[in-house]
Amino acid sequence: MQLIDLSSPVDASFWEPDPVSHTPMSPAEGARHMCKEMNEHFGLNLDPDMLPDGEFLNNDTFQLTAHTGTHVDAPAHYGSRAAYGTPRTIDQMPLDWFCRPGVLLDLRAEPVGAVGAEGIARAIDRIGHSPAPLDIVLLHTGAERHLGTPRYFTDFAGLDRDATAMLLDLGVKVIGTDAFSLDAPFPFILQRYNSTGDRGVLWPAHMLGREREYCQIERLGNLDALPRPYGFRVMCFPVKLTGAGAGWARAVAVLDEP
Repeated sequence: MQLIDLSSPVDASFWEPDPVSHTPMSPAEGARHMCKEMNEHFGLNLDPDMLPDGEFLNNDTFQLTAHTGTHVDAPAHYGSRAAYGTPRTIDQMPLDWFCRPGVLLDLRAEPVGAVGAEGIARAIDRIGHSPAPLDIVLLHTGAERHLGTPRYFTDFAGLDRDATAMLLDLGVKVIGTDAFSLDAPFPFILQRYNSTGDRGVLWPAHMLGREREYCQIERLGNLDALPRPYGFRVMCFPVKLTGAGAGWARAVAVLDEP
């Protein structure tokens, strides 16, 4: 069995619109902290110097949004109401959605902006394999080359409404992308809205989630390491954040044969 990591890191050195804060706690600090907490909460006294090298239990504190790094968007992320009922939060989603055969679609030749249904059709035709119901579709846009920089948030290809609907019509419930968003970049969307006044161009892939229940995996990585466009399984279980609209995930491809 071969495992391929499809996740991008959470790294406080990366440029982010909502910066990540990382406060490490050394093993020596951890020992002092643990002894202090034991005394305060349980009345137990222990001198940190009694521990080997005066060290124990280092710890790290991160402050970040649930949409930082590789993460799964739940239907609740798209709004508080949906045509199919109350949208589910990430802790309510069925686990079997996130362990399924994967299909990799290459969109690297598509320009910055929104890919339409014809672009998805071309990508499916190139591999000669159409996604089956509940397959996890991974979109390889090439956006990862800008990871950690401002361009990661502006220079990529997303999906328009018709492209997203096309995949959902095939029975897909989870669509993943190596880009910041399944929708087109914010500047592209706002430029189209300002020029047309059409509210339908405002994040149509996300908005479709108010009509049809599905999940997105955003900010995948290492998609170019996949040796073939299908014939592998994707595992991308989201962290169980109660009541949240998203959860971080360690996405992995599983190949039974090299």
